[in-house]
Amino acid sequence: MNKYLKQLIELSSIDKSIDGFDPRVQSIEKSLKISLEKEAGIVAVIDVYKEEILESKLKKRKNELHLAELSEKLNELSKKSAIVKTAKEVKALQLEEEIAKEQCDFANEEIQRLDNFIQARGVLIEEENEKLKEVSANVAEIRSSIAGELADIEKEKEEVYGNKNKLISAMDQKILTFYEKIRKWAGNTTVVPVKKQACYGCFMRLNDKVYSCVIREEDIVTCPHCGRILYKEAQENEA
Repeated sequence: MNKYLKQLIELSSIDKSIDGFDPRVQSIEKSLKISLEKEAGIVAVIDVYKEEILESKLKKRKNELHLAELSEKLNELSKKSAIVKTAKEVKALQLEEEIAKEQCDFANEEIQRLDNFIQARGVLIEEENEKLKEVSANVAEIRSSIAGELADIEKEKEEVYGNKNKLISAMDQKILTFYEKIRKWAGNTTVVPVKKQACYGCFMRLNDKVYSCVIREEDIVTCPHCGRILYKEAQENEA
């Protein structure tokens, strides 16, 4: 077999291995990703509840201040009612007092409603925190269980990259550039086998002349249809 062709086949195999690392890692980390998303979702819900509690406390404080103002106003009206002389003034003060009392009732009801809301949200936060504990424990367990697998893949990656660097350093740069140019569009099908006299990149049938060149393995042959680098499989050689 042509020396350069042999190197290209080996390089193609290495690149396939390298491109396969990320899917393998993603597959291993899939359950972790799901749990992390669940954890983040619970944290987001808790943050919403906390924000709602904060807003409710601010509204409650405003109502308390308004209630204090109304109480002060009722005291002033009470003092004025002791010194008014005409029926018209008495009636006006009574009307103003009734309005102030209604406002006081509304403010008290609103404060009670906000207290109930804050308490209910507090209960929900406790429930979500319990869920968060379970999910976080599950995340930690998954991290621990996949740590060994990820470490093995990382070790394998170092070895594969080492082999690639060693191979590249021994290759002719023109051949390497030629390979990389095809790989830009062909990806992991840059170097493909010939089976049943067909390119296994585009699956088009090769003419006898090209097929004969592939079988001899004396030169680097590219597919006349798609431009991928071709090599023969063992069974083709036997044939």
